[in-house]
Amino acid sequence: MASTVTHAIIGTAGHIDHGKTALIKALTGLDTDRLKEEKERGISIDLGFAYFTLPDATRAGIVDVPGHERFIRNMLAGAHGIDLVLFTIAADDGVMPQTEEHLDILHLLGTRRGIFVITKSDLADAARIRDVRDEIELLADGTTLAGAPVIEVSSVNGLGLDTLRAEIVRQLDGFQARRATGVFRLPLDRAFVIKGHGIVVTGTAMGAEVRVGQKLSVLPSNNEVRVRSIQVHSDSVESAGLCQRVALNLTGAEKLELARGDVLADERLDSGTARFDAWLEIRPAAKRALKSNTRVRLFVGTAETIARAIVLDDASAIAPKASGFAQLVTEDPVVALSGDRFVIRDETNSRTLGGGVVLNPLGRRVRKPIESYRANLRMLRDSSGADALEAFINLQESFALGPTKIATLMNIPDAEAEAALREAKRFIKLSIGDEEAFTTRTRWETLKRFVLDALEKHHKAEPLSPGLEMEALRTRLPYEIGARAFRPIVDRLSHESEIVREESVVRMKSHRVQLGGDAETLGAKIEAALTSAHFQPPELKQLAEALKLPANQLPHLRTVLLAMERQDRVVKIATDLYFSRAAADTAKDRLVKYLETHPEITAATFRDLLGASRKFAIALLDHFDHVGVTTRVGDTRRLRLPKPSP
Repeated sequence: MASTVTHAIIGTAGHIDHGKTALIKALTGLDTDRLKEEKERGISIDLGFAYFTLPDATRAGIVDVPGHERFIRNMLAGAHGIDLVLFTIAADDGVMPQTEEHLDILHLLGTRRGIFVITKSDLADAARIRDVRDEIELLADGTTLAGAPVIEVSSVNGLGLDTLRAEIVRQLDGFQARRATGVFRLPLDRAFVIKGHGIVVTGTAMGAEVRVGQKLSVLPSNNEVRVRSIQVHSDSVESAGLCQRVALNLTGAEKLELARGDVLADERLDSGTARFDAWLEIRPAAKRALKSNTRVRLFVGTAETIARAIVLDDASAIAPKASGFAQLVTEDPVVALSGDRFVIRDETNSRTLGGGVVLNPLGRRVRKPIESYRANLRMLRDSSGADALEAFINLQESFALGPTKIATLMNIPDAEAEAALREAKRFIKLSIGDEEAFTTRTRWETLKRFVLDALEKHHKAEPLSPGLEMEALRTRLPYEIGARAFRPIVDRLSHESEIVREESVVRMKSHRVQLGGDAETLGAKIEAALTSAHFQPPELKQLAEALKLPANQLPHLRTVLLAMERQDRVVKIATDLYFSRAAADTAKDRLVKYLETHPEITAATFRDLLGASRKFAIALLDHFDHVGVTTRVGDTRRLRLPKPSP
């Protein structure tokens, strides 16, 4: 038998006092009731843990969940990682309220392997057993456990235990652990201190393996811890994961107050989410349709929080026995990746309403019409490979994502994501510094059209403007693009379309600033005034006064000056200070000629060369430093030497 059977979790489910804990003790010899109150009251309150030894001496983990309705949150914390469920129904009671609710929860969590165990069979005759079997068949119909085997046992006299053990072995024979996709995660179900060892946490591992010495993120707080040691079924190991029950001894966690609901994760997963898209099923027990914006209690992994369910279907409601796309907006961040299962209950935690599967962990606010958003969710739900990646990227607020980020959020191996992203017809690879990011061709073409439209509108509205500042353009985009990433994106767009980037300004290639009419008349007056002033031109407000322009015309004056600068008729030396082109060129010539025969020049000497005031001499020197004519050394300037050819 393959050793992969060690990577399976057996769980219990069923109504209170239907013999779950007694059954585990009869099968394993281990008592999962560890709390003093559990011993005194004779009921399970919290999760219990044991292991089942298979014929090849390997062990499968066991999670024993409480059956009382008051402890349903504890049951949910343990049920998220179950691979094979032992579903108990007592022969004397038959199907009870928590029997139905536990089956609903297992169905919603996608549990497909199970055995219905009729416990306390020594207390019932054959007719009663037949009735209970009929109840089970009716109950299981339409769920993931429909058709599961039914075995009668007695934990008192041992009836049926050998048959049950054989069926457990049969169902686990050749069992492959849930695919080790994505990064390691451990939703915590316990955290405690062992004297002399420090903080120990336990849970059912998800994703890849964890190793001794590895750094992990604590989510959603995003603190950092390190793994000191690992145990699986009380045995010390160097690595673990792949759906095993694990205990981690941590360093760096002493002040973090770790608790159930926290998640330890590979460092590549660096944040939780407060909004995710999902395929949501509403169970018959909900009794009425779930309306959009209903507040619900959300259970995902071992975490519990309040959320708002936004129905994304046109009806804005999902009826019992129906399913639809929905978005869950949480009060507290949760850790959820594509493919994760979750359960929702009513806000008071008295009834299970439904549950489903996470499709997109990073949902965004959706505005009508939402058909394209739904279409991408549908593709993500129904497909894999490049189709799924394309839909996933199209759903994101961010324009492009790195391959590791995509693989992590989609809960797939890095190699699988990288292979799909190489399909050039669908994806565009962007280089942002030393990093790579990918977007879809659909998004790329949409961005290109948006930029072209924005520039055309800007040129039409402001013909004297040279173009749009990159930051002004970036903030108008329909996607989230960081300032660092936007420059290489614009440069690539300029190679593919009719746009040009000049420093921080973007324009259409066809756009030329041309003064005409009243603007040209004003431009001629400006040019005359600056030429007359030579090396001591008026600042902007003084220029406006000299031209007899009212104060409200200052923005127009700036626009005309900017256009004249583009036409090379004036030179902007400092904020609100312009020189005529002739004056600026003359000043530069005098400066260069002086420095060709002198090692350096002071502001006072340059002032005397120009016959201008010190204020204008310093402004010009600062300008020539900025454009690369001179270099400042202390209080002097030196001629900047050209760089030698390589």
